[in-house]
Amino acid sequence: MNWITNYVRPRINSIFSRREVPENLWHKCDECGTMLFHRELADNQNVCTQCGHHMLITPRERFKHLFDGGIFTEVAVPAPKEDPLQFRDQKKYPDRMKAAQKKTGEKEAMLVATGEIGRTPIVAAAQDFSFMGGSMGMYVGNAIIAAAQEAVKLKRPLILFSAAGGARMQEGILSLMQMPRTTVAVEMLKEAGLPYIVVLTHPTTGGVTASYAMLGDVHIAEPNALICFAGPRVIEQTIREKLPDGFQRAEYLLDHGMLDRVTKRTELRDELITIIRMLMGLPPAVKGDLPAPNEDAAEQPDAQAKPAEDQPKK
Repeated sequence: MNWITNYVRPRINSIFSRREVPENLWHKCDECGTMLFHRELADNQNVCTQCGHHMLITPRERFKHLFDGGIFTEVAVPAPKEDPLQFRDQKKYPDRMKAAQKKTGEKEAMLVATGEIGRTPIVAAAQDFSFMGGSMGMYVGNAIIAAAQEAVKLKRPLILFSAAGGARMQEGILSLMQMPRTTVAVEMLKEAGLPYIVVLTHPTTGGVTASYAMLGDVHIAEPNALICFAGPRVIEQTIREKLPDGFQRAEYLLDHGMLDRVTKRTELRDELITIIRMLMGLPPAVKGDLPAPNEDAAEQPDAQAKPAEDQPKK
């Protein structure tokens, strides 16, 4: 070993070695197979620019596009007891939680925040399907209750974005108890006379659909979202019959009266602003994020205009 081997050769290799392209620069659309540049996809809110397929989006990314200027304040959620049932399958429950937290960078499967959309103050809650399938556990129940209490305290409407595979089996009966708990939280909003709007995203299934996800004043779904209690495969195996095309998808439920709207993610913010201001008895939002004109100033004559007697006669 000498200086040529130790220094010169590694130096030459570093200069002429092939640079590897990061794997996360391009994303393939699951529907049409188009390769999409990651920045273009992020700017379009994870919606395919070719076929309009709606891909999964994290709560933070969703809130970035939802709130004015992407500015929001997180609401603290009481932390439940860790692993109350000492549950273990192939892994211990705490180990699964740590893996999910490392993967997503989030503490749990729901994020609650306050902010403004179209200059309208709201409280928003969103589930993260990438965190253990967005499963509903005690934390999610606490998050919805915290969101409802914050909305009542601030007298703001609550918008909830659902995305879940159902209750969290690692918490057993305690996860199922979140269904009545969240129902009580929704009743708090109704008693306070505050709007509760649910946006159902792909997928919304299980006990989530049987509780807070279907108790809204207005139900909006993203295109082609799967919304059901039991999945289509389970139903087919039970009744042993072929289900109709598009069964339990957002468009099918809209046609059968279970939804109010099916709206593209890129158009959802404007629609939510319109609905919220209508339900809250507020005037329509001013386009361009400008403050509403002062009515008193509008009624006053132009101060810079000359009086009629001072105008030169032709």
